[in-house]
Amino acid sequence: MHNSFSLNIAIFLSTYLTSTSWAANFDVFRYVNPLIGSNNGGNVFTGATLPYGMAKAVADVDGQNTGGFSTDGSRVTGFSAMHDSGTGGNPSLGNFPLFPQYCPEDDLNSCKFPIAARATHYINDSIVANPGYFALTLDSGIHAEMTVAQHTALFHFTFPDRRTSNGSALSPLVLLDLTDLWASRQNASISVDGSTGRIKGNGTFLPSFGAGSYVSHFCVDFSGATIRDSGVWVNNRAGVEPKELFVTRGFNLFYLESGGFVRFKGPISGNLSARVGISFISADKACQNAEDEIPGPEYDFSGIQNLAEIAWRQKLSPISVQTGGASEHLQTSFWSAVYRTMMSPQNYTGENPYWQSAEPYFDSFYCIWDSFRVQHPFLTIIDPVAQSQMVRALLDIYKHEGWLPDCRMSLCKGWTQGGSNADNVLTDAYVKNLTGIDWNLAYEAMVNDAENEPRDWSNEGRGGLVSWKRLHYIPYLDYDYLGYGTNSRSISRTLEYSYNDFCLSTLGKGLGKEYSKYLSRAGNWQNLFKADQKSYINGTDTGFTGFFQPKYLNETWGFQDPIACSPLAGFCSLTSNPSETFESSVWEYQFFVPHDVATLIKSLGGPESFISRLDYFHTSGLADIGNEPVFLTIFEYHYAGRPALSALRAHSYIPSSFNDTTTGLPGNDDSGAMGSFTAFVMMGLFPNPGQNVYFIISPFFEAVSVTHPETNKTATIKNLNFDNTYKNIYIQNATLNGKSYTKSWIGHEFFTQGMTLELTLGGTESSWGTAERDIPPSMSTGQMQYL
Repeated sequence: MHNSFSLNIAIFLSTYLTSTSWAANFDVFRYVNPLIGSNNGGNVFTGATLPYGMAKAVADVDGQNTGGFSTDGSRVTGFSAMHDSGTGGNPSLGNFPLFPQYCPEDDLNSCKFPIAARATHYINDSIVANPGYFALTLDSGIHAEMTVAQHTALFHFTFPDRRTSNGSALSPLVLLDLTDLWASRQNASISVDGSTGRIKGNGTFLPSFGAGSYVSHFCVDFSGATIRDSGVWVNNRAGVEPKELFVTRGFNLFYLESGGFVRFKGPISGNLSARVGISFISADKACQNAEDEIPGPEYDFSGIQNLAEIAWRQKLSPISVQTGGASEHLQTSFWSAVYRTMMSPQNYTGENPYWQSAEPYFDSFYCIWDSFRVQHPFLTIIDPVAQSQMVRALLDIYKHEGWLPDCRMSLCKGWTQGGSNADNVLTDAYVKNLTGIDWNLAYEAMVNDAENEPRDWSNEGRGGLVSWKRLHYIPYLDYDYLGYGTNSRSISRTLEYSYNDFCLSTLGKGLGKEYSKYLSRAGNWQNLFKADQKSYINGTDTGFTGFFQPKYLNETWGFQDPIACSPLAGFCSLTSNPSETFESSVWEYQFFVPHDVATLIKSLGGPESFISRLDYFHTSGLADIGNEPVFLTIFEYHYAGRPALSALRAHSYIPSSFNDTTTGLPGNDDSGAMGSFTAFVMMGLFPNPGQNVYFIISPFFEAVSVTHPETNKTATIKNLNFDNTYKNIYIQNATLNGKSYTKSWIGHEFFTQGMTLELTLGGTESSWGTAERDIPPSMSTGQMQYL
């Protein structure tokens, strides 16, 4: 290890421990379990990463491999250095996996090169997953462990002593496969240096939920053993003479399995290290990243792991918890959820091949339709510097590509799911006073979304703007001659465009620019409300009348069964069965009017009827707790003057649907959205994103404190009469900084100014927060001071 590198680690560790008061008596890592959600569709990334890190190292499996690894008992096919976390759809990244093995009888061509042939089960109780570290043992006896720097993964492979039939030691082999988890490779090249064993190359791949393609580069170096030979392989054969290979899609798009390998003289005592540098610029840049971040010739695994752990402890340090006897299961759910909020977006600054800029570049916004609701508001609290950088990155993408992204991964434009929801992220940052952002540029970008239709609105901007401006809704079977996209989701797009325009009006008003036009458009959701529409389940009337329905260009009504696309009727995707609501039913979308719930409540028959609908929705099987649009509905009881019912509903889902098991997520984590939901609820505050509003319920702990990373002020929400059996979950009264506080919501200044909110709890619902003056603001009530 380089002495200067050792010194840097020592200085970093000393500084960190000095500045972190609770490090000596509380080990947060005890309560971080990266394996939560690694089965049953959680799709979380379980491996080694830095916060927002580009390098993400883990074992890849042939089962539930969207995030690389799963605890579903499937087989390991390789170990790769790039992944996304919690996404749905096709597996993402997993480029250029390494796979260690022995060739029977030391015969090179008896090695298992293709994926199906080499796939090997792992030993269940060998899995170790901690922040910055992942390890397991294969059934073959080969042990693998890994840690990471920002753009570099470091693998250690330990090989048991294996012999041929005549007693000579077998030579371990490590192959590199020119593939990704989705087998989307279009072409790739590789070169192997026979003297040093360095493997370099690149490949062109497809994004898992977007358009276009991307080129990824790698550079692999080995340490800890003597090279025996090296070469390339194709299908199930290998050779040591060729050292280079180029592969592409062939006849009928035939997918050729191929790559390179290095074989080492056995036996190997100790670890064989593989350092994998990655880049989107070039293979040489990948090598430079590796050499800068993990210097050789001997790679300091423990030093890199320590740096990763320090980085995670720093990111988790703003939060502290007084448990009050809350179970370790709940503590693990909470801290693991906070941890998962900082997997993505990934910081690719310096790795964007398309333009040079002094601004940060973040990628893996996967997708903002999910993350605007909870993840970005959560980062605004615990990591405002990173959230500001993400907002600047979104604006820089607009500046260079002409549109704010709604979804983005692997340098590619992702599919647009609903409205232009980056608008909501920008406005949320504005009303919460994030700094360093060009708000005039933000307004320009949001006006572009509202006024100009792109040619291809399937991956940016909004479609149907002619109808939006003329008819004030998105029609069913719209005639859109300006652009093209999936002509569906007329209901959900109408509702989302309404909120996007509300957010634009908020920013415009704050900047002294045009806002009244967009404030007017924010009411367009009412044009799809059909007051006499009923809903039936298995032929039985649900008893509720009035739902959103599709409307044609001629302003006559169409029809979508209100329970369609709900858990009772089957999931609706963007492509396989597009409907007029996206990934949610009319029943679920009837509650999506975040800016004017007061008017929505009137439309649905008043507070009691509204509460009855919410109760029916959450108890009938219609609510899809595994998808993000349901989150806000849990807290909309606040708007009907019944905040106690929001607390009750929150406790009905945690820990039943969100817990500390490997199946402890009800749906895919969506880059930390499920994690953010869990953390917010357990802290006792939940956002209405794009507004300076947090709903108040009782935390799941005796007290939770957050020290704002920029103001250094500590905000505390504390329960009096806390009961760790959760019979006392209802707020009886509250004080803010020692003075009586009756509102059922609070603003972001709670965090920036370091306020103390004390909640006195009881076992029955009280009158606290129920008065009209204490209900969260709505657009129609004139309570939003920032409009």
